[in-house]
This record gives sequence, C-alpha cells and structure tokens, in this order.
Amino acid sequence: MQPVNESDPRVSLVSQGDTHVDRLNALWKLSVQPGLLDAERIRAMLDMAAKVLDMDLVVLGEFGENYTAHYVSDRLGVFPEGTVRMVETVLCHGVYLAHEPAHIADLREHPMYADHAVVTGLGLRTYSGLPVAVGDDTSWVLAFFCRHRASSPNAVDIAYMELIADWLGNALHQSAQKDLLQRIALTDPLTGLPNRRAAEERLQKERARIPRDGIGFALALVDLDHFKMVNDRFGHAVGDEVLKAVARRFESGMREGDWVARWGGEEFLFVLHGSTVEEAAGVMERLAGQARATPIQTSVGDIALSFSAGVAAFGTNDSEILPMLEKIDHALYRAKTDGRDQVRMAAQTHMPWNSALLRQALAENRVRQATQIIVDLQSGQAIADEALARIETATGEIVEAKDFVDMAEGLGLMAEIDRQVVRNVMQRCVAKLDAGGVPDFAHFVNVSPQFLARRDLVEEMLANAMGYCQTCSVLLGPVKPIVLELTERQRIVSLAKLRADLQPFIDFGFRLALDDFGSGYSSYLYLAHLPVSFLKIEGWLVLNMRQDRKVAGIVESLANFARKEGVRTVAEHVEDAETARILADMGVDYGQGWHFGRPQLV
Repeated sequence: MQPVNESDPRVSLVSQGDTHVDRLNALWKLSVQPGLLDAERIRAMLDMAAKVLDMDLVVLGEFGENYTAHYVSDRLGVFPEGTVRMVETVLCHGVYLAHEPAHIADLREHPMYADHAVVTGLGLRTYSGLPVAVGDDTSWVLAFFCRHRASSPNAVDIAYMELIADWLGNALHQSAQKDLLQRIALTDPLTGLPNRRAAEERLQKERARIPRDGIGFALALVDLDHFKMVNDRFGHAVGDEVLKAVARRFESGMREGDWVARWGGEEFLFVLHGSTVEEAAGVMERLAGQARATPIQTSVGDIALSFSAGVAAFGTNDSEILPMLEKIDHALYRAKTDGRDQVRMAAQTHMPWNSALLRQALAENRVRQATQIIVDLQSGQAIADEALARIETATGEIVEAKDFVDMAEGLGLMAEIDRQVVRNVMQRCVAKLDAGGVPDFAHFVNVSPQFLARRDLVEEMLANAMGYCQTCSVLLGPVKPIVLELTERQRIVSLAKLRADLQPFIDFGFRLALDDFGSGYSSYLYLAHLPVSFLKIEGWLVLNMRQDRKVAGIVESLANFARKEGVRTVAEHVEDAETARILADMGVDYGQGWHFGRPQLV
C-alpha cells in the first residue's frame, strides 16, 4: 500500500469535503433539534458557527434608522446583544449597501477600517460580512470577527458562512411569518384592538404580575347602547365605521400602560393599572361624557352614541379572573336595566349578609335564576342549559351563589332557595316547549340534600312537575327534560336514604347528574350507588389539563370510564376553543363555560 501524501492537492480537497459534510450534519441536527424557541435556535446557530470557524465574535444585526445587534455570540464579552449604533458607524454598513459579501484578512492593514473602533477599541482583525435575505427584506447582515489571527477564510469556510446566512434568513422569515399570524390571530380585524382571545391571555399575565409588583388593576366592561339600531337603520358598513371610531376614541382616552380590547360585538374590555374601582368608574364616566358630547362622524352623518359600563377592581388578594369578569358582567347588566348610559360598580364580595337579610330576600321572592348553555363538543349545538341560583339585594345588586350558599346551608335555608329555583326551571321548561322547543333539550338544576330530605318539598315539586306536564303542549315520553345535579357541599349521612329521597324523581323520569366530579370522595360513592346519566367533570381539572399531563390523563380516563358505563360527560369551565377541541378529542361529550356563553339572568 502506498503511503498517503498529505501535500497532494487531491487529499486536501477530500479533507475539506469531509469537513464540509460534517458541518452540514451538525447544522441539520441543530436546525431540527426539538424544544428550542426560535431565538434560542438562532443563538445556538451563531455559537456553533463561532466554534466551527474559530471566531471571537459573530453578530446578526439589522439596519433601520439605527443598527441593532439582535443576536450575538461573543467569546470576548465586548459586544452585548441589543447594542444599538448609528448606521454610518457600523463596519458592515458597506455590506448592507452593496448587498454583497466582504472578507478582509486584516482590518489593521485596510485603508478604510484601520482606524475603526472595532480595530482600535476592540482589537479585532479578521472580518467577514454577509448579507442576510429575510424574504424581501435585505436589512440584515451577518458579521464574523476574529482577534487572534489575520487570515482570509478559505473556500470551505466561505461556503459554510453563506450556508449559515441562508439558514438564518429563512429562520428569521419563518419567525416573522409566525409573529404576523400570531398578531392576526390576536387582533380584531375591524378595530385593530386586541381581540377576546388576546385579552384573555393578557388578563392571565396581569393576574400573574400582581404578586410580583404588588399592584392590582381595575376592569371595566363597556357595551354600546342600542348599537343594533345603528346596524338596522344604516347598515352594517356604517356600524363598522362606528365601531372603528369608538375604538380610536377609547384608545386615545387611555393612560400609558392601560389597554382596551374588543370583547365581542359592541362590547369592549378595559384594564386600568393601579386603579381602584372608584377611580376606574371615574375614567368610564369621563369617556361616557365625551361620548354624549361628541357624536360619531360617519359617511351618513353624525350618529349620537352612549354606552353602559360595569366596573370592578382586581386586588392583591384576588386570585381568579373569571369571578371578576362575572362581576363586571353583572354590573353592566345593572347599568343597562337601570336605563343605560350608566356606569355601575360591581357589588363588593364582603356583602353584609346575615340570617335576617337572607330570610328577607327569600320572603320577598328575590331569588333569581341565571342560565348557562351546555354544548355538544362534536356538533357545536346547544343541547342543554344549567340553572344557577342568584339573589337580588334590596338595592338591586345580583349576588352569586358562591357568596351565599354556605350561609344558606348553615341557616337551613338552602332547601327554600332550591325550591324557588326548581319551580322557575320547570316553568321555563314548559314555556320553551310551548314556544316550539325540542323535548330533548335538557335543563340542569342543582338540588341540595336539605331539599331532598324535605318530604313536603319533594311532594310539592312532583305535584308541580305533573301539573306542568299535563298543561304542556308537547307530549313528553318517559324521560323528562329536567336533570337534577347532586353536589358534594354536604356530607352524606346515608346513601340508602339519599337513594330513597331521589327515587320519586327517578320514577317520574328526571335524570341525575354528578356535579364537580373528581373533586372529592363522595362523587365516587354517588356514581357507584345511583343511576347517574351525566358526569360533570370538575372545572379545576379542565382549567389545568393543558399545563399538566397528569391532569389531562385524569380527564381522559374519566371520559373513557363514563363512555364504557353509558354515562354522558360534561366538562365545566371551558374557556377557549383549544380546550374545547382537546376535550372533544378525548371523547368528552359536552362542554360548558365562557367559551360557549356566559351565565345570563332570565
């Protein structure tokens, strides 16, 4: 065998070819490495290029009004990422202007750059600059610098630099396209404001910021008064003009750092940092005054406009966004029912309830009912609703169940609240059927063990149900539209007694649902011993399943188990389309939550 002659040019070419192949393999592996964000992958690419080419400094920068070094790999620690320079002072400015690469073996010997700051100040010697095409954008330049040697790159090194520049251009272009699509997905196309999805994401960030900054914020929900009349009278094109003008007016009336989003239709959501509920109400009153005083200019002339608003404060002791959104929604409802063109502050959570006030509310028949739709996750059709108990105070404020249920149970008044809500549900069921509703549409209503234990109330409810069925214009089969929801609010004394209390309703054709399933041990006892038709998955599980694989596994297991047992599943607290899609893929039957509709007073 002949010895290898290292000086043979053919051997040198083979060696360079092998080196280039190795570099390509490393580049490909990094480009497809999972788990890296776009910016992390670009920085890793610069670090790899610096190591492969033995460079001390690699900079990917963009020319605009100034030059900005967006991504940097710096062994020397002399040129931090984010550095901004005047365009004319940047050494690679010539590459940007000519759109041609440049390679200089020794900057100290170059007549144009010998006195440049990168030479005299940073001591850099070798330089290569390459234009980076980001789609049609030619404002980016990739620059390589070396301090410890002065030599021109060989053909293989130049080819590698060009390959890196091409890859970076593609990566930046793809990242820009993703950012653009993200902005489109999070922006209302008509007004240019953040849309509801963007607002919901930003609200979660605002909530997460409070423990760090110690400063809360106020929320305001605005609804344009009689906006439907604008569309009906002038057409939707003019309505769009009004919405765009209102959006600009709202934006211009905000302090720096505050923001407004289009919440949906003619509703707008405001976030006011560091504001109390009174201060936020003052801001809304000021904007409302401007709306009254200054009509909207449109193509058909000036249109007078007013709005109603509900306001609440999210303080340092608050932890969940949804209850606060419900508060401003209720406050907005009061503003509209009080005659519109009003600003109303949400009721305080520490309402001075006592037994006398609660008994008075019941005696005066101030139990109210809100309903929230339940949707088939496959078809998207509403198949049921749930009745939610509310109490109206003497001053007209609406109080949610979570603020009075514990007291009502402690005072033994929960049975009377259930009695009034159940009666309202059955009346509403008959009214919907008489109006042409379908018998398959179900009405879920919570019943407490206190109610079921009262034989007189059970007999009254059954008598009412029989009477409603006889007067209903629709002939119902053995299965009735009413679904009784069982909760875990009270300890089970006897499953046998609970079954006996429920049996008259089961015999009549009412179905059973387990509420908040997965929140405690009692749910499983109910499931094992009662003829359950619906299993409502605990809202906490739904809210957390996208962040925790274990929780997602629990939800999917519950869906699989229920399907095998012939039980329909309902996921509570479905707040966005992606959660609804995941639940549908898991086999969950129905969904309930703000994504489909907020609770509405009836």
